[in-house]
This record gives sequence, C-alpha cells and structure tokens, in this order.
Amino acid sequence: MIEINQTLPSHTFNLLTNEGMTTPTTAELFANKKVVLFAVPGAFTPTCSASHLPGFVVHFDALKEKGVDSVICLSVNDAFVMKSWGDSANAENITMLADGDGAFTKALGLGMETGVFGGYRSQRYAMLVENQTVTQLWLEEPKAFTVSSAESVLANI
Repeated sequence: MIEINQTLPSHTFNLLTNEGMTTPTTAELFANKKVVLFAVPGAFTPTCSASHLPGFVVHFDALKEKGVDSVICLSVNDAFVMKSWGDSANAENITMLADGDGAFTKALGLGMETGVFGGYRSQRYAMLVENQTVTQLWLEEPKAFTVSSAESVLANI
C-alpha cells in the first residue's frame, strides 16, 4: 500500500470532459500542484452519492482557500459513468477521474474485491498529494465513512 512520502505511480487515465475524451497522466494531474484525491467504491452508490462526493462539492471553495489546486474523485468505473455521475451531482469543480480497469488502484495497493457487488473496486480513502507525493492519507475502515469526508480532510490540512 502506498504510504506517506511516496510518489504516486505513473499512470494514464481516461477523463471525459465537455470537450470530449482526454488521457491525462499522473504527472499532468499532480506535478507542481497540491491536490486532494478521494476515492470511492463506486459511482452512484449510496454513501458515495449521498455524502462523499457532495461533501467535496460543498467544501471545494474552502479547500481552495487552504491552497488546494484541484480536487479529484477517483473510482474504478469508466469515464462515461464518472462524467454522468459528476454531472448529476453538480460537481463541475471536481475532476471525475476514471480508473476503468483498476490498474492505478492496484498500483496504490488500495483496492478490494467485492465479489458479486461489483468485482474489483477501490477502498474509500482521501489523500493530500503535493507535487506527486502523498503527504497525508486517510484510509477508511471497511464500511466506514469518517476520516475521508470533505469535512475531515478540510480540518486536517
């Protein structure tokens, strides 16, 4: 599992924007930036849709005031699902990043097998990444939602 003071693994993502499909790299998303990355087990799932993503939408400006350059939501879903979910949640300020095959999540060591629920998914977490290096990591216990909430992240950066 990735740890504090480690550099994020190199990866190329799929990101669907209003302008079309893009393929940003880890370097493009995180180099020379202070980024809050939070990951969810699945788009449109109950806790993710009712609390996790909406918290970051609501607290986006407060995070910016603390020097955060961008907020990224990551899930092992495809780019079309992530775009649709972001649109439905009015998350225009959040980068809705797809880890379609889970390769980035696996490289981080932060995945889990959920069986018939959905197969391989991300664990729920948030991290602060500064210039591609993890400076803080808040990993949730299974089925919990406390330390990775926007409110908790905001209080701890």
